[in-house]
Amino acid sequence: MRTREERIYQIVGHIVMIFLSACALIPIILLVISSVTDNDTLIKNGYSFTPEKFSMYAYEYIFRTGNSVPHAYMISFALTATGTVLSLIITTMLAYALSKKYLPGRGVLTFLVFFTMLFNGGLVPTYMNYTNTFGVKNTFWGLLIPSLLMNGFNVMLMKSYFVTGVPEEILEAARIDGATEFKTFRIVALPLARPVVATIGLFSGIMYWNDWQNGYIYLTKRTDLYSIQNLLNRMIQNIQFLSQNSENISNANVGLAAIPSVSVRMAMAVMGILPIIIIYPFVQNNFVKGITLGGVKG
Repeated sequence: MRTREERIYQIVGHIVMIFLSACALIPIILLVISSVTDNDTLIKNGYSFTPEKFSMYAYEYIFRTGNSVPHAYMISFALTATGTVLSLIITTMLAYALSKKYLPGRGVLTFLVFFTMLFNGGLVPTYMNYTNTFGVKNTFWGLLIPSLLMNGFNVMLMKSYFVTGVPEEILEAARIDGATEFKTFRIVALPLARPVVATIGLFSGIMYWNDWQNGYIYLTKRTDLYSIQNLLNRMIQNIQFLSQNSENISNANVGLAAIPSVSVRMAMAVMGILPIIIIYPFVQNNFVKGITLGGVKG
């Protein structure tokens, strides 16, 4: 039977978690409701959980004017899937190597990985390096490689898990049975590290899905390679341009009247986060476990 202190702790804990959950959920609900609210009603009455008039015109406008929305979604899915797989391969292999005390230069390599968490070369040198040296400008690689393919935090998280969560005795037994280092990593270490692999996969997937900066910087001509984030960002910029220059453009006011300028922003945000909201519940358990175990310092 629980003591009085335990019951109080449980009640307070539930209240705090309900409050935090509400803080996270209420903005999303308001965002969705605003996206299906009539634009004129939204401008007149502001944001509300109980709008006077519902309308799907914002979504109709996006799919009607942005005829490449399905294509942009395909680019985003391909980018996220490819980037997540490559990121996991690089991160897990590097972290596994750094977790071995007998690795020559282990301290230096670990410091270099940690250094990237604190400093970077800056936007201009990075841009010149990727465009002039690697030639990723106006290619799919420009979305895939710069700044996202490997993350120092993910490497350190995975390294910590390999040190504390994978018993060295099991790895040694595999080596005694004749397994090579790579086979030991692939057959023994990786299956045991599945929770943290799922966690890092989620981190990488979210970064790739939400990224618009690489497309903005490296895709100057190939608009057919725009991800959904880049496409939605360009549509918002076009709407803002029309709004700011309506007096100088003939018939701009007529066109602006047909654009749901406020509700369309909400609809774009919903379209951007919807896949993440759908996928997250399926990896939630591994995500929590991976963060908990991977955060233990070895």
